[in-house]
Amino acid sequence: MTKRVSFSNLEGELAEPAGSDKAPSVVLIQEWWGVNDHIKSLVDRLSKEGFLVIAPDLYHGRTTKDAGEATKWMNELDTLAAVKEIGAAVAYLKEHPRSNGKVGVTGFCLGGALTLASACHVSGLSAAVSFYGLPPAEKVDYAKATIPVEMHVGKKDGWVTPDKAEAVKKQMKDATVYVYDADHAFVNDTRPEVYDEKNAKLAWDRMVAFFKKHLSS
Repeated sequence: MTKRVSFSNLEGELAEPAGSDKAPSVVLIQEWWGVNDHIKSLVDRLSKEGFLVIAPDLYHGRTTKDAGEATKWMNELDTLAAVKEIGAAVAYLKEHPRSNGKVGVTGFCLGGALTLASACHVSGLSAAVSFYGLPPAEKVDYAKATIPVEMHVGKKDGWVTPDKAEAVKKQMKDATVYVYDADHAFVNDTRPEVYDEKNAKLAWDRMVAFFKKHLSS
């Protein structure tokens, strides 16, 4: 179960792994719906893989099920301000008593876009995994991404196409793109119209292995 925590004038949902040993840490960034029950479930699920995980609430308490409202909130979100808040979450995890000092970042949709922005502009990260998201090009300098980056995109995604992901990859020092025969948001099991169980599991397992490789002490 996640718990609500406060840090640096922000709040977020935190889950700790079992036991009392030091653990690798991950900032998990919300979709455009906000930090809803689905995002909390992902935080909890990733903690059960052995990670200390927090989802910073970038909408500051708001969630929605309406796509129009989600679009509005996403468009109103200041990318660089959000990246600063993600940076605060990274700092919080680094100082947490359960943390081994290494922090990764991952996110989905809006969160995937902010993951890439954070990989370029947040210090203290060791790895990043983005799911079907791209930030506004004018807000990001991909050449600044010096950490290993993994990107997961769907062939049927009309927004984050494989070609766009490959173009971003070429601008980064160490990036890998995985392409799936799936739609946008294929990991979201609350959306049966796009959820793809097989590919979601494959992408998730790749993320977990990637983080264990780069975030272990």
